[in-house]
Amino acid sequence: MPRMSLPTIIQGGMGVGVSGWRLARAVSKAGQLGVVSGTCLDLVMTRRLQVGDPGGHIRRALGHFPIPDVAQRILDRHFVPEGLQKKRPFGSKPMPAMRPGRHLAELLVTSNFVEIFLAREGHRGPVGINYLEKVQLPTLPSLYGAMLAGAAWILMGAGIPKTIPGVIDLLADGQPVELKMDVRGAARDEDFFTRFDPQEFSEGTVAPIERPKFVPIVSSATLASMLAKKSTGRIDGFVVEGPTAGGHNAPPRGRMQLCEEGAPVYGRRDVPDLQAIGALGLPFWLAGSWADPESVAEARQAGAAGVQVGTAFAYAEESDLDPELKARVLSASRAGQAKVFTDPVASPTGFPFKVMQMEDTLSDGVAYENRTRVCDLGYLRHAYKTPGGSVGWRCPAEPVEDYVQKGGDAADTHGRVCLCNALFANIGLAQLRADGGREMPFVTSGDDVATVARFLPPGAESYRAKEVIESLLKPVRTPDLG
Repeated sequence: MPRMSLPTIIQGGMGVGVSGWRLARAVSKAGQLGVVSGTCLDLVMTRRLQVGDPGGHIRRALGHFPIPDVAQRILDRHFVPEGLQKKRPFGSKPMPAMRPGRHLAELLVTSNFVEIFLAREGHRGPVGINYLEKVQLPTLPSLYGAMLAGAAWILMGAGIPKTIPGVIDLLADGQPVELKMDVRGAARDEDFFTRFDPQEFSEGTVAPIERPKFVPIVSSATLASMLAKKSTGRIDGFVVEGPTAGGHNAPPRGRMQLCEEGAPVYGRRDVPDLQAIGALGLPFWLAGSWADPESVAEARQAGAAGVQVGTAFAYAEESDLDPELKARVLSASRAGQAKVFTDPVASPTGFPFKVMQMEDTLSDGVAYENRTRVCDLGYLRHAYKTPGGSVGWRCPAEPVEDYVQKGGDAADTHGRVCLCNALFANIGLAQLRADGGREMPFVTSGDDVATVARFLPPGAESYRAKEVIESLLKPVRTPDLG
């Protein structure tokens, strides 16, 4: 790719719904790469439909879906015109499955289509979507839905996505695809797959579509090199993410060591070799506390095409993070009191997870202990081989007795947080429980949140994505070496 055609800024694909279509659209309209989060979009869409689809955006996007009968079935089943009353819980949807039924497949395809369609609406800038390799079950139909809507970039982290480029190639041609599942306890010669057939889904009515660029998110030159050489299709670049970035972080290399506060200790071995990554001949972007003009200039001097920025955009007006949470974090940042803890055990994925320390969220130990464990969404469950030879599912954040009954170790449940439910609370779509309580949020941010209030204009309580971009692209005075 010619360097001139590459974005300087990639907006991070954050959490569940935080980097939604509004944020991605704003960033892309401003000339950079807006990215929507592809995580749990089927549930994001159904819950938004159940609250009445404010603004009619989802219905408008579904009106452009190329298979009208599919779009109508989604509306018939999930749209509540008057919106759910506050004392009614959200209705359910099928949990992720290796062999999804027709309804689940339709939800996955249409929800990803909707998010990309809305992010692209009204401008010509490219839009990307971010997925987690660890969340495997929804991947194939989700990719197809995003590609149907014209996603120009696919980004993927939290794993080793070496087979995804080949999957994208096949989907672009309308061919059947399969994805090998990680199943614990399976023999080396025993493989389990989830599959998706675009022609079967569309009954032969959808033509081939344009292949998006694929950019894996890596933390080391070793992983970047492996992906560049051994992936099943073309790699178009890398996001190189350091341990100060928000959300999931790569674990430290070598034996896990914790500091006095209990966070993982990162050292020199965790600093990526940018020279080696640059030698691969592919563009790369640096992520993790690069959100100021001096850092952008430094990244480019190091050979990067630019930077990926998450935290600064997460607290912009256009993000879908709950407004009250935004205001609280910005106030704490302005007062010098915003604190992030890298929790080594909170995420059921096993990856370290950055957590904002805030009252009335699950980062509060009392709130965590008072929550009744439940696993009713299932996106972060692990597949395992049962004694009978079939595939079972368990999550270390589910009720402890359930996890142990499925062969799990009770020690693995200590400190685990149900990210599925908590991240929906972060965007104002918390489930109401039978006891009248609602699921509580669990806010993630990068270390840069400590000073994110710097983006606030004088006297203002909020800032816009365009103002972040303008700040990052300010000219930097270079030293006079003459």
